[in-house]
Amino acid sequence: MQKGLGRARLVALFMGGWLLLNFPLLALWDRDATLLGLPLFPAALFMLWGGLIVLLAWLMESIDDPQGAARRPPEGERPPRGGPAAD
Repeated sequence: MQKGLGRARLVALFMGGWLLLNFPLLALWDRDATLLGLPLFPAALFMLWGGLIVLLAWLMESIDDPQGAARRPPEGERPPRGGPAAD
């Protein structure tokens, strides 16, 4: 993923989370109802918060790290043990 696109997606996630956890949209969940025996408002808050964390984790994993990819050994190959080989 391009670095600029990753930053734009992080900003969009921040703004979306801010809107979801702000008054006008958050007021939709403030009712006298339950979800699996829990009041709807705290349950909705927890699910929205958890969903934002999952989206953030997925987004951070999808951003390419060119330096990190160079440090990783190829699949099935072990990294060398210890330091340089002694002659």
